[in-house]
Amino acid sequence: MSAAIPAFAINTVTITSSVLSPDCVSYRVKGICYWLLCTLTGCTVRTSVKVEHYVPDAVVSSYSNTGENPWVEVRAMSMPNPTAEDGGDGTTNEEHENNLAKFKNADVIGHPGSTLFSQFISQWGYSCAGAGTAFMPYLLSTLDTVAWRYNVPESLYPEALIPGRREIGTRLGLNLWGNVYPRGGFLHHVDDYKAAAVVAQRAGDIVTRRGQVHVYQPLVANAYDGYWPAGALMESDASTGKWQELTPTLKNTCAVFPHNERRVQAQRGDYAWALWRPYACCQRRGQIFLGSVDFY
Repeated sequence: MSAAIPAFAINTVTITSSVLSPDCVSYRVKGICYWLLCTLTGCTVRTSVKVEHYVPDAVVSSYSNTGENPWVEVRAMSMPNPTAEDGGDGTTNEEHENNLAKFKNADVIGHPGSTLFSQFISQWGYSCAGAGTAFMPYLLSTLDTVAWRYNVPESLYPEALIPGRREIGTRLGLNLWGNVYPRGGFLHHVDDYKAAAVVAQRAGDIVTRRGQVHVYQPLVANAYDGYWPAGALMESDASTGKWQELTPTLKNTCAVFPHNERRVQAQRGDYAWALWRPYACCQRRGQIFLGSVDFY
């Protein structure tokens, strides 16, 4: 069961407090690291515990009306501009017709709860740093107009043209939420929550990779001795990242898309999730890293 309370407005204080979630952290001891420590008297091998846990790297907002990011304090980052003015669903002004064309803006901004998260996770012991910087804009769809609003060039990618590739859910499982490609703001859907989730997944897919044909900053950390950062986000794979809903319902658990949890439709089509990603690390105990052994 997922505990949830209504979240009619989302602000930095609410987002910061949402990091107090043991379910999302999923802290565990993963293995042992070996280090070579050399002094004037000789060299010895020392060990340290290798841990793994999730870190709230970013807040991903997926919303209909341009300039109305549900995270109030960062709304000014993505106001309308001459190339990105309008938003919302398509309409033919025919009341009897159910028009399924939808458009969502998306913003990926560094999670503001890093300080509180560090204090919270210290109860388990050693912890790993994430890739995100608080309030850093990694993707603002209003600045990514060509790719986000015209699907250029991703509408021609094999992932966008071949059914069954890079999809959130499956047709056989009768739980298909949508396609990851083309990674833009348009899609057809009868369920606004699912449409927003698909767009959030697209935004997360972009920023967790380098060299994508979008206007963005990579949300990626570099590996080094004793530190294994999160890799590229993949849909429906919790080992690459998972989502904590912030609005319209504030939840204290994480899940991947698709899921069977209760879904609340936002009245104004604005949604936000925290993107949690897995990191592994161990404390440095010597000058030379000899390797590590995992328990599983």
